[in-house]
Amino acid sequence: MSGKRTPLDISSHIKKFSGLIGRSHKIVLICHINPDGDAIGSMLALYRYLVRKGKKVEMISPNYLQDFLLWMEGAGQIEIFIKRRRRCVQLINESDLIIMLDFNQSDRLGEAEKHVVNSKATKVVIDHHLDPSSFSDYLISDTSRCATAELVYDLVSGMEGKPFADILFCEAIYVGIITDTGSFDFGSYDGHTLRIVAQLLDVGVDKEKVRIMVFNNFSADRMRLMGFALDQRMVILEEFDTAYIYLSKEDLLNYNHVKGDTEGFVNLPLEINNISFSVLFMEKSDLIKLSFRSKGDFPVNEFASKYYGGGGHKNAAGGEVKGDMMEAITRFLSFIKEDNPKKRTLAEKQ
Repeated sequence: MSGKRTPLDISSHIKKFSGLIGRSHKIVLICHINPDGDAIGSMLALYRYLVRKGKKVEMISPNYLQDFLLWMEGAGQIEIFIKRRRRCVQLINESDLIIMLDFNQSDRLGEAEKHVVNSKATKVVIDHHLDPSSFSDYLISDTSRCATAELVYDLVSGMEGKPFADILFCEAIYVGIITDTGSFDFGSYDGHTLRIVAQLLDVGVDKEKVRIMVFNNFSADRMRLMGFALDQRMVILEEFDTAYIYLSKEDLLNYNHVKGDTEGFVNLPLEINNISFSVLFMEKSDLIKLSFRSKGDFPVNEFASKYYGGGGHKNAAGGEVKGDMMEAITRFLSFIKEDNPKKRTLAEKQ
């Protein structure tokens, strides 16, 4: 989705953020649980910049990275909290500055939450999601940005007084932008975003390599699971301009599912003519995880918040619900009868 927007005046944050970095001796960067390409791209980019500036920096992810991100330079240096809890707690406790990337609710820290929240370090959040909570000392938030990586790029460029032309920094920023926009299929990108991308490519980012590693690097089992999902588990609700896919634990087990295999599945029904709202139901051990996507003006973040206590962006959001799969689908069908793209379109025309 392109168009004119009014982004945050980044200049109001550059001096203060630069000062916080300058006064810090031990910096920890941490992303959200189940990190996506924007979370990891933003963290690796900022890490690269800070290390180049001579700062002592550590990176933490609350849990494991998805396989399609492991190729990125620096990914192997990210400490995994659930794997090395004692080491991560030590890093958090010894830090004097904690920078949190791509989330704005403390529960997105997973098992690291209480340690970060109780830390005496100065806490900074850099994010682009709606409705931030007040658990940090300093918030740099711009919901008009297509990705946190875009915000990181502008912050670093502002501190440098010019674009930071480091190839690894630029590659990480590029990964963040293309994953949160689905290679520019969705998201609030605009001319400013594309000018950043042009600068990244001018520095030497290999867009074909990144595309292959991020979007074309899956297993045969993953492709078979996708075919099964589309053939056997996709339901079209034409009367509501809506479609959903549901995958049980047994379905996932049958196709040797690993973390990241269902990445992008929720977007597939949106390629169908007249479908503007898509939902993916994924059965976990004790709950059903829901992913919402839309095209056009149907605000899935509002839908997720209203019915599932979730949230996200206008065209991409998530939520979860207790119970079994059929209960979750039955509840969803009752909600969609009252709140769907077709009903909203008709109401707007009246």
